[in-house]
Amino acid sequence: MNITVVGSGYVGLVTGTCFAETGNQVTCIDINEEKIRQLKNGKIPIYEPGLDILFERNTKQGRLHFTTSLEEGIKDAEIIFLALPTPPGEDGSADLSYVLGVADDLSKIIRSYKIIVDKSTVPVGTAEKVHAILAKNLDESLFDVVSNPEFLREGVAVDDFMKPDRVVVGLSSDRAKEVLYRLYEPFVRQGNPIYFMDERSAEMTKYAANSYLATRITFMNEVANLCEKVGANVDMVRLGIGSDSRIGKRFLFPGVGYGGSCFPKDVLALVKTAADYSYPFSILESVIRVNEQQKNVLSEKISQYFDGDLSDKTIAIWGLAFKPNTDDIREAPALTIIENLLQKGARIRAFDPEAMENVAKIMGNRIELVNDQYEALIGAHALAIITEWPVFRSPSFKVMRELLVHPAIFDGRNVYDVHEMKDQGFYYESIGRQTVASYATQASNI
Repeated sequence: MNITVVGSGYVGLVTGTCFAETGNQVTCIDINEEKIRQLKNGKIPIYEPGLDILFERNTKQGRLHFTTSLEEGIKDAEIIFLALPTPPGEDGSADLSYVLGVADDLSKIIRSYKIIVDKSTVPVGTAEKVHAILAKNLDESLFDVVSNPEFLREGVAVDDFMKPDRVVVGLSSDRAKEVLYRLYEPFVRQGNPIYFMDERSAEMTKYAANSYLATRITFMNEVANLCEKVGANVDMVRLGIGSDSRIGKRFLFPGVGYGGSCFPKDVLALVKTAADYSYPFSILESVIRVNEQQKNVLSEKISQYFDGDLSDKTIAIWGLAFKPNTDDIREAPALTIIENLLQKGARIRAFDPEAMENVAKIMGNRIELVNDQYEALIGAHALAIITEWPVFRSPSFKVMRELLVHPAIFDGRNVYDVHEMKDQGFYYESIGRQTVASYATQASNI
């Protein structure tokens, strides 16, 4: 098929590249001329494992193209995917100006039948709004509007797209249904389902899925905080409840709160949608509040360890991205933690395998960014682990003890075993587990 993807950000680029991988002709459009120039020159502006291989193959074999011209890009398209930003507004609602603006532009240049697909995460009722805008200038026989939410996890997005758990398609047109089935059939040959439903249900499915996962994470963070107070071990609790088939094992790992481009804005948007219909979504309102509190937990642990005085302390940070295997720092807990520590007078020396360039753009010279995880430890009074990158899982504890002014680790992702930390001679605080401490590792002895 001939496919156009409008918007060449994270979702758009993964979507376009993966559709090209199954033999389709794909054109990706973006108004950012510099981004399109880079893509034409073979440079991918995001970090996503495995995407570079597919990108290189499909550009070389002539299936993946890039342009800044909407009219040129959609001329031969059978399907047009809208993969545009929907950032949260001040009231938490999703900003649809990009989606509706492109719909208006399309209404003036479409000359033959097209399927317009909302791939962006959009509030319930958006497909109807897009349809209404298109219908202002187009006969309804020239288009169908479809809602097809994405369920891509950053870090494994290529695998998620190529082997989806499910494909959700919201539509009311048999003609569009036949085309979308043919498009997605190569991705579900192992038997995973394509769910066809109405547009509003498809739009709600995306928000409900992300909000539920955010709720699971937040619930476990609350459990972890209580475990610390009652003397329980959240790792054991997690195993105990995760083995229940009604609950399952995933998204039960406590930490310093969720971040990223999806969970924060999607939870906010669903709360706003509920408010628009005069329904107080109390659970999600609590999720938002608790998640913001959780982002402060690690900095408070560090502050308490130093008796509230960080004025002459250097804190090493391992991990800046909101999760491993991405360079995305949107709503990253690390940013909140760093701001808290800076306000308390600490100096920050940080390392992340992929996200430092993005952090440098917003932090400037307020923190020191280094090229190696061990370099971050030199002269540091404590280490805070915020993102659980694989490279942090098996470090040289001997080298860490030698480089740190004091062997104190504050683990926001429970990367290490508590007993091993005791054997290695560290002061060690994590989330929802016992604190490892001895006289030799108390802050008063620094």
